[in-house]
Amino acid sequence: MSKNYDAIIIGTGQGGVPLAVDLANAGWKTAVIEKAHPGGSCINFGCTPTKTMLASARVAYLAKRGLDFGVETGDVRVDLKKVRDRKRQIVSSFRSGIEKRLEHDNIDLIRGQAEFISSNETKVLNADGETLISGKKIFINTGTRPSVPPIEGIDGVGPLDSEAIMELDSLPEHLVIIGGGYIGCEFGQMFRRFGSRVTIIHRDDALLNREDPDISEEVAKVFKQDGIEVLFNTEARSLIKNESGKILMTVRTEMGEKALEASHLMLAAGRTPNTDMLNLKAAGVKSDKRGFIPVNDHLETSVDGIYCIGDVKGGPAFTHISYDDYRVLKENLLNDGNSSIERRLVPYVVFIDPQLGRVGMNETEAKAANLNYEDAKMPMKKAARALEMDETRGLMKAIVDADSGRILGCTILGVEGGEIMNVLQMAMLGDVPYTKIRDTAIAHPTLGESLNNLFMTI
Repeated sequence: MSKNYDAIIIGTGQGGVPLAVDLANAGWKTAVIEKAHPGGSCINFGCTPTKTMLASARVAYLAKRGLDFGVETGDVRVDLKKVRDRKRQIVSSFRSGIEKRLEHDNIDLIRGQAEFISSNETKVLNADGETLISGKKIFINTGTRPSVPPIEGIDGVGPLDSEAIMELDSLPEHLVIIGGGYIGCEFGQMFRRFGSRVTIIHRDDALLNREDPDISEEVAKVFKQDGIEVLFNTEARSLIKNESGKILMTVRTEMGEKALEASHLMLAAGRTPNTDMLNLKAAGVKSDKRGFIPVNDHLETSVDGIYCIGDVKGGPAFTHISYDDYRVLKENLLNDGNSSIERRLVPYVVFIDPQLGRVGMNETEAKAANLNYEDAKMPMKKAARALEMDETRGLMKAIVDADSGRILGCTILGVEGGEIMNVLQMAMLGDVPYTKIRDTAIAHPTLGESLNNLFMTI
């Protein structure tokens, strides 16, 4: 016999946990299923641990630049074990906070792997056997995992993913990363600053290729300055580990095949949805060819009463989007609202250094939509505060509607670029024209003040 619940939430990502608590507070008897650690990817192997380690990498970077500021620091060494231990402590603290939030009279936390039996019933498999439960509403929040590209010999070399690499206790001599997207770029710069030699193998002709070409070119320039080797238009063809433990790689480039030798290999070639073990077919839930679950603007799947939130539904894979999914469901389920994910702004920050903050349209998208737009563009070396901080790499760019002056989007590649982007997102939400920002007295000397100068370029 199965135990009955008002709601079943499969996975404890950033949308699932607050949803469980709010449903429980509203009197819903709720089952939360988690096969690993509570908190989802963000807390366990995503935002929290990576940004903690990136902070250590930036301290190492600044220490090595001490003489630029007139400060003698001497020999700078990185103890990766201590960096890792600091990361572990912070992750443990965040994880325990999630577990405490789930301690509620109306919440049962069930450990194990969920599998659908029907559209309203699941079984949970663990070391103790299986538990059958049914729910009036079911929410899929299972997230994604690193993809493994089909490269000859990959199973025999023990590649690292974005979780395993953060558990190293000694620095790689030569780290090769397959993939030049957000994850590959963040880890590449991080380990270069720790002291590793780093090579990024990227199959496209630009890093972060969803950005405008001038932004991608500037990122490549930064990486070259930092001593990171990037092989563009390159694909790994085969891998083998020799007797000394080195990884020998054959890659295909525009100039033909090339041999590489690495001490460590990291995969950063996309994410795969965690749906393959859910038995979606038994519930009638449709998924696309990659395994992502399509939803409508109210986060409903193809089956009435089953919803999907977070990365597993495809689209923008960011913690704050998962949390916004929760807000939509809360409004609709508990407040009888009509909230929707349609046309929501999707801000994000790539935590390379300098940061890349982006929201709304970029110029490439504005051109493709045949919009009548103007662009504002300014290098960071023209920002007074950036000069004072000796952090002049990067540029600021905004796209505005030529008729109304409304800001359509911005990309800020610069020191604290994410924070500057947040300012423009608020302006976009309030339909504040760029001229208002251009002509506003903003405190001097701050990075935000550079927005005056940015919009003077139009």
